[in-house]
Amino acid sequence: MRQALIIGNSDGIGLGLTRRLLAEGWAVTGLSRRPAPVDHENYTHTTVDVTTPAYRAALEQTGALDLCVYAAGVGSVDPLDFAAQTGSIAVNLLAAAQTVEVVLPGMLAAGAGHFIGLSSLADALITPAAPGYAAGKAGLSSYLISLAPTARAHGVHVTTVRFGFVDTKLAQSPVKPMMITVDRAVEVLMRCVRKRPVVVSYPRRMALLTGALRPLARAQARLDRGKGSGGNLH
Repeated sequence: MRQALIIGNSDGIGLGLTRRLLAEGWAVTGLSRRPAPVDHENYTHTTVDVTTPAYRAALEQTGALDLCVYAAGVGSVDPLDFAAQTGSIAVNLLAAAQTVEVVLPGMLAAGAGHFIGLSSLADALITPAAPGYAAGKAGLSSYLISLAPTARAHGVHVTTVRFGFVDTKLAQSPVKPMMITVDRAVEVLMRCVRKRPVVVSYPRRMALLTGALRPLARAQARLDRGKGSGGNLH
């Protein structure tokens, strides 16, 4: 039976993916801050915060894996709450990197396995309302995309999934263009499980729009910085 580990599965995309994998015959272990509402003979759960020392120990107890999905994510839209912004980076990037550190060696030793990290189209933008979220996702995308070729040379696949707005509690923006359902996000992930691409950006139209907005956002950031320094642009 194929073994999957899902981090961040008490609700949202992680929970939806857990249920889908179980329905398709996988054995699933879930790790999250709260218990997941899943009752299945092939499901086990550990309640743990990814930012605590106990998280590493929980990872080390999971055993051999065919699939690991890092779906944990947090964000704050109060840019002056610096503790919350640091927390976003800790969950969205540092804990994901720790997951790779613990999980990937076993996959590499076996010459097989698949790691999927849930990033965001926000990784390409300057995001004044949520700088920690944008920074964490930018770092996650860069790390996993850079890691993918080396891992693949050893038989292990690494996939970065860059979602736009998904209808979960994390979608805090007052404007949510092209928002997709959790079920649709799960379908995208299941396609990734089957095809094992390096990067998926979804919805595609939103990805194209984000790419087009990136230079405008950078130009605005330079303009704002110039205004703050007496009008001198550098």
